[in-house]
Amino acid sequence: MKKLWGGRFSAGTNEAVETYTESISYDRRLWRHDITGSIAHARMLGRQKIIPRQDAEIIVKALKEIAGEIERGEFVFRREYEDIHMNIEARLTEKIGPVGGRLHTARSRNDQVALDIRLYLRDETTAIIGLLERFRRALVTLAEKNTDAVMPGYTHLQRAQPVLFAHHLLAYHEMAARDADRFSDTLKRISVLPLGSAALAGTTFPIDRHFVAKQLGFAAISENSMDAVSDRDFAIEFLSCCAITMMHLSRLSEDIILWASGEFGFIDLPDSFATGSSIMPQKKNPDVAELTRGKTGRVYGSLFTLLTIMKGLPLAYNRDMQEDKEAIFDAVDTVKAALDVMARMIPKMKVKAARMREAAEGGYATATDLADYLVEAGLPFRDAHEVAGKAVAYCISRNKTLGELTMDEFAGFSNLIKDDVYGWLSVDGSASRRKSHGGTAREAVLARLDAIRGRK
Repeated sequence: MKKLWGGRFSAGTNEAVETYTESISYDRRLWRHDITGSIAHARMLGRQKIIPRQDAEIIVKALKEIAGEIERGEFVFRREYEDIHMNIEARLTEKIGPVGGRLHTARSRNDQVALDIRLYLRDETTAIIGLLERFRRALVTLAEKNTDAVMPGYTHLQRAQPVLFAHHLLAYHEMAARDADRFSDTLKRISVLPLGSAALAGTTFPIDRHFVAKQLGFAAISENSMDAVSDRDFAIEFLSCCAITMMHLSRLSEDIILWASGEFGFIDLPDSFATGSSIMPQKKNPDVAELTRGKTGRVYGSLFTLLTIMKGLPLAYNRDMQEDKEAIFDAVDTVKAALDVMARMIPKMKVKAARMREAAEGGYATATDLADYLVEAGLPFRDAHEVAGKAVAYCISRNKTLGELTMDEFAGFSNLIKDDVYGWLSVDGSASRRKSHGGTAREAVLARLDAIRGRK
């Protein structure tokens, strides 16, 4: 079949080359964005009298009809036309004849594909921001139901200090809020119109790029045609946002996996979001969390794919850049799926508050509170730290908790310790005293929940 670019060639494309170079098998998902961009381009060509206005109207009408064909599943995508752009242009020419050939005036596939990717990522970025909001609401919903649940906070995966379970969940809310901010900021770099740059040098036709930008809702137009067709910074930035988001989801997944284990026993996963074993009848596996943790590597791979593709390319466009799409598409699909399933699962998790409290009461998690008590009594913190450490060592040797020490035993460590120390050594007392802004005290957590919900 004759290629739309085949005038210079005397021989047809080898079948193996066609298979190797085609992208229609995956870039067909850009069809809506390709048609949207082409409609704006056609209207500009007619408005500028670069092509007859009547021809522009015919082209626009036919493009809308093609969109309908694709939506209804009637459109035949053909590998020999290589990509979504040529497939649509070929169908356009089939429908309206030579007039269809006017559409590609003053543009190249180079600036056309750059436009399509930007339109696509603008839509998907907006969708991901919406999913992040759903995910954050899920965290808040579970936190609000468990504002009294005390658990051990960890550093180095060792019990550290008592914290509220709600406070722990809201840490992930903060991460997701930053993720949404990053994606929103990335939209500034995505929303730049490359169309009009043509192959690399601009065009001789009197185009109106500002008109096209307004038609497509772009905030700015590119300032250098060579940069515009070869720029994938915006896509790399988008993938970086995806990678950071998945890193946060992976960290939460790791917590969920630990919490759901028999060793921790802090939560019970809903049956509808867990799987069983093919051989062990008793098993209930946290596969959603495990797969999210695993899929994070795929998104990291997409980011490094684009960084590696772009690192050695001379200006301007190179065919290597065709390899950007599968990485982008896979990252989009993975992040959206992960956010969706986590937002569905989290509110259904059953929190085992009694088990959390039991764990918080072990491991000498209130040792810092003993040190703080001594500081309040006038002892310098480093001296107080040493006294508390000796008290912990003493308890370990006698298999006691700090709260089980008698006043006589406390007196052996410091004469500053009085009867009121026991109030400092309870997990509830420990958590409730941490009222500093951003702390784990219940009133601080409730204040943050109010702020998130817009109640204050």
